[in-house]
Amino acid sequence: MRTQVAIVGAGPAGMVLAHLLHAAGIASVVVERRTRDYVEGRVRAGVLEQGTVDVLARLGLDGRLRSEGLVHTGANLAVDGASFRIDMAALTGAAVTVYGQQEVMRDLFDAGEARGLAVVYEAQDLRLHDLDGAAPSLTYRTPEGPQHLVCDYVAGCDGFHGTSRRSIPADVLRTFERIYPFGWLGILTDVPPAAHELVYASHANGFALASMRSATRSRYYIQCGIDERPEDWPDTRFWDELCLRLGPGIAGGIVRGPAFEKSIAPLRSFVGEPMRWGRLFLAGDAAHIVPPTGAKGLNLAVSDVVMLAEALEAFYARGTSSGLDGYSARALARVWKAERFSWWFTRLMHRFPEETGFDRRMQLAELAYLGTSRAAQTVLAENYVGLPLDPPPVSTSVAASLSAPSANLRGMCP
Repeated sequence: MRTQVAIVGAGPAGMVLAHLLHAAGIASVVVERRTRDYVEGRVRAGVLEQGTVDVLARLGLDGRLRSEGLVHTGANLAVDGASFRIDMAALTGAAVTVYGQQEVMRDLFDAGEARGLAVVYEAQDLRLHDLDGAAPSLTYRTPEGPQHLVCDYVAGCDGFHGTSRRSIPADVLRTFERIYPFGWLGILTDVPPAAHELVYASHANGFALASMRSATRSRYYIQCGIDERPEDWPDTRFWDELCLRLGPGIAGGIVRGPAFEKSIAPLRSFVGEPMRWGRLFLAGDAAHIVPPTGAKGLNLAVSDVVMLAEALEAFYARGTSSGLDGYSARALARVWKAERFSWWFTRLMHRFPEETGFDRRMQLAELAYLGTSRAAQTVLAENYVGLPLDPPPVSTSVAASLSAPSANLRGMCP
């Protein structure tokens, strides 16, 4: 087979990119290791930035989102039981929409089938070839036998453990990582949410989050030890601890019910640079991971592929390669801002094992400042609802400077 763009991975990044390319008249084939049911069934993010909602609307994929998604104009922070609200819409003019990744994937897959997008499932033993040459290709095996796909470009959207990033030579790829010394124990339960907007809690016992997937399905999290197991937390123990951390005001709205999904997710910050090598472009979790505190994972994946689709459209429509050449720097400029916000919010709301009394007092002081300062709340709100995409770099030299701010600043110093 031959196509213009081979997309590795049928998660949010890969499928949104496939729809963007389809809208631009660019041929693509999506190659996915798992089945559709597996990809669609993964329990993941549920908070969409306004920019992500706008992209789905532009692609005609927002029908169910508009009718079933929950628009949140604010969020609540609870500190040792007392809470305050941040009015994101008043501070930024934007909001977020709660709509589970499972629902996003269902919409992407259903529309993909209707539009005739080429998606190959159960592709095993995937290998990428000649990525630094003029005709890269993929080989893989399906139930029908060995397959060979030749293309112009490869979009690596296959997640943190995928093949794409590992195909970049070790002497080219630089990685930056922070592993957090705790996890999130999360449950899904079919009960109404405790509050009509998200509640992030910082408590002496640790972090908690009251979230939801719909008006009748709730998603709750508590910070736990990285070595703990879900079975260490029977439902009664979980509900008691959640209520304690959220405080009596929020806990009064909790409806207890059986958890039909319970799991522990580790937290990490990770970035791989560059996001392009030869004719391979990384997007989404293949290039970066953020802790879920800032709700940036899916949204970053979408912003990556929007930038990549713009660059590919400029190349195929006008023969302009500056967007492709500047993709990595442009994407990384936004990635690092999202990494900073997610790291800051995680550090602010969680208890760390090495934390001293002084450290906790600093957290409480910063949270108290957030509760009373419009300027501080604006900074949080504009990051939470989503920063705008940086414009395409004017030149590759300018783009390179954006990805190396420390060097830039050194040049400005006397």
